Order: sequence, then structure tokens, then C-alpha cells
Amino acid sequence: MSRKSNYIFTNKSHTLKGIMATILGVISLASLAYALIMSYLKAGDVPQGYGAAVMLVTIFALAGVTLGVISKTEKDKYYFFSYLGIGLNVIALGIVSLILYAGAYVVR
Repeated sequence: MSRKSNYIFTNKSHTLKGIMATILGVISLASLAYALIMSYLKAGDVPQGYGAAVMLVTIFALAGVTLGVISKTEKDKYYFFSYLGIGLNVIALGIVSLILYAGAYVVR
């Protein structure tokens, strides 16, 4: 009795732009988490550098979303990192948006 092998050979690969979008998403979320944790530990009295870091997080996240969408348009590729990069960067942008929204309505 011969056994049928279930190997599928393909020349597909992951998109490099999708991998870069994922890397930018991880960097964005890590930087954002660090800024939030340090801000909490200092009871809101933080240096201006954390604000600059969050601004860079926004720029990185926008670039990551753009790279993820562009990488999704490539043909005959795996799109796992494209979707993951888009998701991570959208989460980072959402957190930055929540911070800005909350900061606009602080009761003093």
C-alpha cells in the first residue's frame, strides 16, 4: 500500500514590507508601553522626551500601516506579516488617540 505524500512545493515568500510593518508595530507598541509606564510611575510629572517619543510612535505607526497596506497588494506572497503589521500599528494609533482624547478632557 503506497502512502500519498501531502507536500506542496511553492515559491511563495513573506513580503519584506510586511515584515518591516510588523517590526515598526512592535517598536511602536514597546515605546508606547515604556512611555505610559514611566509616566504612571512618575505620577504624570514626565519630561518632554516622552511626548516626543509618542510623536515618533505616531509617525512609525502611520508608516507601518502604509507599508502593511502596500505589502498586501503584492502578488503570490504570504500575507501574515502584512496583516500582523497593520493590526499592531492600528492598535498603537488607537492608544495614541485615546491618550490625546483623555488629555483634552482632563478636569483640573
